[in-house]
Amino acid sequence: MLHDRLLKAIDKLGFTQPTAVQLAALPPALEGKDLIVGAETGSGKTLAFVIPMLQHFLDNPSPNTGTRGLILTPTRELAEQVCQSVKDLATFTRVTTMTVCGGTGFKEQAAEMRKNPEILVATPGRLMEHLERETLDFGDLEFLVLDEADRMLDMGFRDEVLAITEICRKDRQSMVFSATLTHPGVHDLLPRVLNEPEQLLLNTPQNAQANIQQQIILADDDKHKERLVEWLLANETYDKVIIFTNTRVKAQWLAKSLQRQNRRSGVLHGEMSQDERKHVMGLMRSGKINILVATDVAARGLDIQGLDMVINFDMARKGDEHLHRVGRTGRQDKPGLAICLIEHTEWNLMSSIERYLRIKFERRTLKGVEANYKGPKKLKASGKAAGTKKKKSDGKDGKKSAAKPEGKQRLRDRKQVGKRRTTAAPKPPADLADGFMPLKKKRSDSDS
Repeated sequence: MLHDRLLKAIDKLGFTQPTAVQLAALPPALEGKDLIVGAETGSGKTLAFVIPMLQHFLDNPSPNTGTRGLILTPTRELAEQVCQSVKDLATFTRVTTMTVCGGTGFKEQAAEMRKNPEILVATPGRLMEHLERETLDFGDLEFLVLDEADRMLDMGFRDEVLAITEICRKDRQSMVFSATLTHPGVHDLLPRVLNEPEQLLLNTPQNAQANIQQQIILADDDKHKERLVEWLLANETYDKVIIFTNTRVKAQWLAKSLQRQNRRSGVLHGEMSQDERKHVMGLMRSGKINILVATDVAARGLDIQGLDMVINFDMARKGDEHLHRVGRTGRQDKPGLAICLIEHTEWNLMSSIERYLRIKFERRTLKGVEANYKGPKKLKASGKAAGTKKKKSDGKDGKKSAAKPEGKQRLRDRKQVGKRRTTAAPKPPADLADGFMPLKKKRSDSDS
């Protein structure tokens, strides 16, 4: 049974019944077991690991210790979101929490951590800096959670995650939660983080996000994609929308283009400071802007109410990233729309993602802004070119027979055309090989 203070906070947040991932993960987590959980984005994973942590702290108060819980996330935005969830659930408790991310002053963070918050939500890079400078100690750590572990590995944080894990106390409870657990490095990482874990796989990439309508629209180039985006924003019904690009430069260019059209839009990418990123996300969540142009920094874990459309200006580079992008919409069983703009260089990538997810994107054309590109041309039949026929000749039996192709002519044969051919002299017998006739043997007295 959950603590009364937790139940009071859950009631205040308006949660009436647990999600599928919470139903599966909460019982073993509350028993203290290590877990590895794969569940689709937007399914309530955060509460599934925060509730057991807070329940343990309330059942076992230890006010004079250091950090007792650590949650690692790949991005600052996700760290801020998870930290806010912890604060909301801990409203009626004395459990304190803070984020440890880049983009804010190191000294200020170190001063805040000296107050011994019980829970830290951190990104691996900045946390490792604190550990190296010995401004942090995990000797009292009781809980370790890796949220979106595959993304942390993609971002190159493998060494940092392993180093942090080694510093943590051995007799701890550890949990790994992610929308996808297919990263090849994750299975190498798990034995070093978890101890006899219980595995809960609530979804696979192939069956996730069934309530999201996924479409593709063919495009000629970026300028044509810009016109397609304008058409979609003017004609589709939506509350909020995220437009994903693969590069920071393209995100800034597209955001400025939309702002020139007086659209309430903002931009989010990894080169922005933490304050700038928090400001933009605040504007998006409050509804002061309703269009966010972003790189994949916004693809993981972000929960924005009313986000009912995602546009991939650039196709995601792999299937798992596509899942996380479109997973910003259609959350908690609500319908969503995801549209990918595809030019000729992206067709093969789009097809490979279709095969990986075992789905077929709906093909769509926007009247008045159609692309000249119509998809790949059909491949010709193998062998001779289509439309050609083999020459046939009449055989002795009157039946048609295929003419034999002429053999390849050698260069030295072509040089001899028109020249008089000479016949080589016959090779002499073996006994004339030296050019002399053998001498007759003289008769001797012994021969007679």
